[in-house]
Amino acid sequence: MRESSIVADWSADKAAFRVPWGKAMMWIFLLSDTFIFGSFLTGYMTVRISTTAAWPNPSDVFSLVINGTKLPLILIAIMTFILISSSGTMAMAVNYAYRRERKTAARLMLATAAFGAMFVSMQAFEWSKLIAEGVRPWSNPMGAAQFGSCFFMITGFHGLHVTAGVIYLSVIARRVLRGDYEARGNYDIVEIAGLYWHFVDLVWVFIFALFYLW
Repeated sequence: MRESSIVADWSADKAAFRVPWGKAMMWIFLLSDTFIFGSFLTGYMTVRISTTAAWPNPSDVFSLVINGTKLPLILIAIMTFILISSSGTMAMAVNYAYRRERKTAARLMLATAAFGAMFVSMQAFEWSKLIAEGVRPWSNPMGAAQFGSCFFMITGFHGLHVTAGVIYLSVIARRVLRGDYEARGNYDIVEIAGLYWHFVDLVWVFIFALFYLW
């Protein structure tokens, strides 16, 4: 098959779907990731419902004591607020990118990445606190042993996604600021990055509800 016919085939498919290939591939990736997170969370719910041992109370496990005052879930609430806020800055970045205000778009993407870095740092602090209290993937002094394995696996997998997103957004923001996409006028790459980031935020809403509120 000649090169020209291959290009024609790909161009025809792009016109038929009316969506850039990068965006289509991101949607496919996010769909596969949805199945993975869905399996993890379904497994967590199954384990929690079926286990006979007492499941730890989230208000006790994830509380902070400041000046002798117990603050249940305060750290988790701050983490959630930061991550949800980052979706707002990412949405604004996409808007400014399509308006070709690349400097503002890049700054908003970097702000989003900074929010993500803050979230991961606070999650690392949360992990260190639980480890210091004796929680391990194979044991848990506060109740059911399965709690540690479920918590570290699911929140760790999500934290890995956030970390990858921070790196991804930082790289794209640098290229936007440098004007790499200016000549082509194609800022779909910013929207594609936004799709990934909004997905990561959405997954955290489910993790927050099932781990910290249930």
